[in-house]
Amino acid sequence: MTPQTPPTRYRAHASGSAHGHIVEATSFETAALAFTEDHAALAADGEVRVIVQSEDGGPEHCFVVHMDEGDVEACG
Repeated sequence: MTPQTPPTRYRAHASGSAHGHIVEATSFETAALAFTEDHAALAADGEVRVIVQSEDGGPEHCFVVHMDEGDVEACG
């Protein structure tokens, strides 16, 4: 049995919005997906840009979440 990574707390908000939430996830990518599933309004094209940062600070990471497929990719 492979040990699971314990959840970490992240701050996440939709790009262009200062209003964010704390989410618990095992990676920046899964935090972006969890935030989008729970808090973000869907964009007309089914994509949402999410900014994620460790609760302790550090660099921000930008992701595009494709709601139809549940895919997450780095902003580019």
